[in-house]
Amino acid sequence: MKNPPSIGAPDNKVRLSTLFGVFAKIGAFTFGGGYAMIALISKESVEKRKWLNESEFLDLIAIAESTPGPIAVNSATYLGYKLRGFWGSFFATLGVVLPSFVVIVILSYFLEAFRHLTWVGYAFQGIAAGVAVLIINAALKLFKSVPKNWLSFVLIVFGFILAVTDLIPTPLVILSGGILGFLIHLSSRRKSGESL
Repeated sequence: MKNPPSIGAPDNKVRLSTLFGVFAKIGAFTFGGGYAMIALISKESVEKRKWLNESEFLDLIAIAESTPGPIAVNSATYLGYKLRGFWGSFFATLGVVLPSFVVIVILSYFLEAFRHLTWVGYAFQGIAAGVAVLIINAALKLFKSVPKNWLSFVLIVFGFILAVTDLIPTPLVILSGGILGFLIHLSSRRKSGESL
C-alpha cells in the first residue's frame, strides 16, 4: 500500500472535486457535529480511499481536537492540505461546511412554524439517539487503534472522568494529555539513549 504524501509534498493525483465531494457527503449525512463524523471520516479516508493509515488517522484526530474549531472542519482542512496543499484544504473545508450551512438556512425558515408539532419533537429525540450511537461507534473505532498499554488505559479513564464530571475544562484535559504523553515519550527516549 502506498503511503500518503507528507505535509510538505501534496499529492496532485487526488482531484479537488473528489475532496470536495467526499467531505460534502460527510457533512450532509452525519448529524450531531464533529464527533459523530469521526467514524465516517475514518471510513472514507482510511478504509475506502487509503489516504491515511490508522496511525496517521489517530494523529489527524489528535491535531484536529487540539486546535481551535470544530473537529470535522479541522480534520477536513488538515487532510485537504496533506493531499493537495492550500486548495485541497479550501475545497475539503468548504465541502464539510456547506451542507450544514444550507440545511440551517432552510430550517431557519420553517422550524418556527413547525416547532409546536409533537412529531417534530419526536424526530429530534430520534436524531439525538442516533447521534449518541454514532459518537459511541467513533469512540470504539479510535479505541481499537490506541496502543494497548497501562498508560493508554490510565489516560482514557482519567480523561473520561474529567470530561464527564466537568472538573476541568475539556481543552485543559486535552492539553494535559498532550503534555503528559510528550513527557513520557521524552523519558522513554532518554532511557533508551536516543537523541531528540
